[in-house]
Amino acid sequence: MAAGSSNYWEDLRKQARQLENELDLKLVSFSKLCTSSRDGRRDRYSSDTTPLLNGSSQDRMFETMAVEIEQLLGKLTGINDKMAEYTNSAGVPSLNAALMHTLQRHRDILQDYTHEFHKTKANFLAIRERENLLGSVRKDIESYKSGSGVNNRRTELFLKEHEHLRNSDRLIEETISIAMATKENMTSQRGMLKSIQSKMNTLANRFPAVNSLIQRINLRKRRDSFILGSIIGICTILLLLFAFH
Repeated sequence: MAAGSSNYWEDLRKQARQLENELDLKLVSFSKLCTSSRDGRRDRYSSDTTPLLNGSSQDRMFETMAVEIEQLLGKLTGINDKMAEYTNSAGVPSLNAALMHTLQRHRDILQDYTHEFHKTKANFLAIRERENLLGSVRKDIESYKSGSGVNNRRTELFLKEHEHLRNSDRLIEETISIAMATKENMTSQRGMLKSIQSKMNTLANRFPAVNSLIQRINLRKRRDSFILGSIIGICTILLLLFAFH
């Protein structure tokens, strides 16, 4: 019975690690797609001869990848739920620190991936909406200029407003680029930390004192991540307020 339970737990861990690896690769590709799509939209917008393409192939790829990542996140959530049920089932020691620590680590990874996906998706949708708005303004200006009896004063006001929107958009994109570069750097560091944490888990299973130390380190890491995220959020909000005022 114990051997069967152990095999079931290891099978769940294997499935979780496989899904985590797939998600990691998908999220990297998803981030690159959103970045290239943003740059492509900006290049089309800066051109005087090429219109914005709202129904581009990149948009369709974005929708497809978003659905695939959501499905993987759903599967990983299901595996985590099964692992939680296993730790609470009869025959499993309720105070098994190693099992609980492993489960918490997988939950943290799921939470990180979910947050990263929603953040990247929200950034892309915000850029697409802003580009569509700027394209509409540009089209209205060109239509107005091509009409008969053009009022120079009103055209000048339109152009000034249009330029203000472009400057604001450029500032926001620079902020997003900095955030994306920071995220890619953190993703690279996360891979290194996962390898280190795997080795530390092996030590934790052998030495309870080490396990207690790891738990304290994880608490401090989550606290530092929360503080860093709050600072980045506040800076982004201040930049947005500055750009639109």
